Order: sequence, then structure tokens, then C-alpha cells
Amino acid sequence: MKKTIAVLQGDGVGKEVTAGAVNVLKVIADRFDHEFHFEYGLIGGEAIDQQGVPLPDETITLCKNSDAILLGAVGGEKWNSIPRHLRPEQGLLKIRKELDVYANLRPVTVQGALADSSPLKREYVEGVDCMIVRELTGGLYFGRPSERVERDGEEAVVDTLFYKRSEIERILRSAFEMAQKRNGRVTSVDKANVLESSRLWREVAEEVAKDYEDVKLEHMLVDAAAMQLIRNPKYFDVLVTENLFGDILSDEASMLAGSLGMLPSASLSSDGASIYEPVHGSAPDIAGQNKANPIAAILSAAMLLRHSFDLHQEADKIEDAVERVLAQGYRTPDIADGEESVSTDKMVDVIIEAIQAPVAN
Repeated sequence: MKKTIAVLQGDGVGKEVTAGAVNVLKVIADRFDHEFHFEYGLIGGEAIDQQGVPLPDETITLCKNSDAILLGAVGGEKWNSIPRHLRPEQGLLKIRKELDVYANLRPVTVQGALADSSPLKREYVEGVDCMIVRELTGGLYFGRPSERVERDGEEAVVDTLFYKRSEIERILRSAFEMAQKRNGRVTSVDKANVLESSRLWREVAEEVAKDYEDVKLEHMLVDAAAMQLIRNPKYFDVLVTENLFGDILSDEASMLAGSLGMLPSASLSSDGASIYEPVHGSAPDIAGQNKANPIAAILSAAMLLRHSFDLHQEADKIEDAVERVLAQGYRTPDIADGEESVSTDKMVDVIIEAIQAPVAN
């Protein structure tokens, strides 16, 4: 198989963890006789520094001409004072919109070896395996107007939460189809007791559910869902929600796994290249120190193989290697819990060694 992968390393630790993920993909290509061609582009603060914008046109072209995109992270305090429309995060929002990657998949799986790394007790988190499906190209992050205004003689602000019925329906269908491959349960999260957008969301969910008789649908208010993620996280199978709620809940869920550095994500397009990135940010405080956890980026690469290239055996190989390395006690500082830790590079190396190790009979 020959495929082109666009690599957008971005800022901070994004460069370090993405480099590790690329090295893992190269090993997979060699082991399974594939040809992955990596093309690099600019995004975020790095793009601002070099070209004055957070997402250059050539990066958009590169991504549209690629088979999949591997992304690191964007942002940092260095760019916090520049105008809003030029900030690194605008590059991330724009590439999502340009590629119409509307379905963000964030699996939350607690590795048995890391159950004690969570702030919650082992009995609450061990065995957690759920999928958060977040709508990614609508809602408050993209609605217009979004601006500061003057009202009644004082400064005010307005952000617009906007969704079309078709946008709600397609993300819900993605969630139901995901549930068919898992345990057959969808929890649709909204704020229907307050928001008109959530009332439409709930209506569409009921309509869509009629087409998936093998999937059980339930509705849950977002505040109740946030509580349930802590009180009984093993309750969930597929959790689907709009953009803002999904952003917050998925970051909350990262603590079940012990660290943001453990969670991958996929942002899927219906007919173009999809984006794969770790859930964590650029972590500028540890950038360049060889301390970042590369596992989320490496597991994002596994999702790339699975969802964009339909290479399930190869994806399994990466995921199994990560599980074995953690079981052997290897930890980066974020999951070491005061014990001995290894560097970013070392963690990548041992995962590659596990991939290359002969399979035991």
C-alpha cells in the first residue's frame, strides 16, 4: 500500500511526539510492506512566525492532496497577545472547517497497568472503555457573530451557537454506527432544559434512533454526564454531543486514564482526508526537554491506520505494543506517579522494540 501522510507538527511538544509517531509508522510500513510518504506543513504558532498566518494556503493544499493528516499540537503563551484572528488555535479551527472533519472520535480506555495513575480509585476506572463522539465543525466555536460589542453604554460580548439539522443528524448517525460496532448503547448529551439548540438535538436523536433498532438511545443533560463520568465512568459506551460539551467532557475523561498524554483522537471527514492528533496541547513548559508522553500521538497514528487506511492488523500491532510496554513498567513523567520515568525518545524506542519483537508461539 502506498499512501501520503501530511505531518503538521505544530508547536511545543507537538514536534517531539509527532516525530515519535512518524518513526512508529515507518517501522509499521517496513514490517508490513507498505510505503508511507510523509510531507510536512506549517500550522499554528510556527506558521505565524514563519509566514504571518496560523494556516498557510500551501498547508491546506497539502492536506487536501494527502490521504491522512497527522497533527501535533498548536499554541502557547508566546502568541497569546496577538489579535484573535491570527492566534494559533485559529489555524486548527480553519483546517477542521476546510477539510469538513465533522466527527471527532476520542476513545477513553484505561490500561490496566495505569489504573492506579488516575486520581480516581482503581475500582472506578479499571475496565473503562468508552468512545466520545464530538461534533467538530459547528456550534459556538464557528457561529457568527462572535465579537465584542457595546450595549447600553458598556462593553459586551456575543458568541453564537448555530447548528443546522443536517449537521446534527450526521454526527448522530456516526455515533449510532460506532455503537453498532461496540456495545450498542448511545448516550446523547445536551442541555435541553435550557437551550433551543439542545431541544432540536434531542428531537433529531429520536428520529435517527428509529433507523438503528439494535442500538439503545438515552438522553443525558451535560451536567449529569459530567458527574456520571466521575461517579460511574464504566456506565458509558458511546457518548455523543455538540462541540463545546464534547471538548469539555473529553478533557475531563482524560483523567480517568491518568493523563492527557494517553488519549488519541481522530477527526473524520465524510469524503476527504481525516486528521489524527493527541488530545493534549502543546505544553510549552516542557517543550524541548524530552519529557512529553508520546503515547497519545502514537495511538493517534494507530487510529490513522485503522480509520483512514483500513489497516486493522497494523493498528492492533501498535496498540498491543503500547499495552505491553506499560505492563513492563515504562512511564514518562506524567504517568510515573513519583516513580522512575523515561524520556520521550526512550518511550518511543521501547514501543518500536515491542512492535519489532517476534510473536511468541
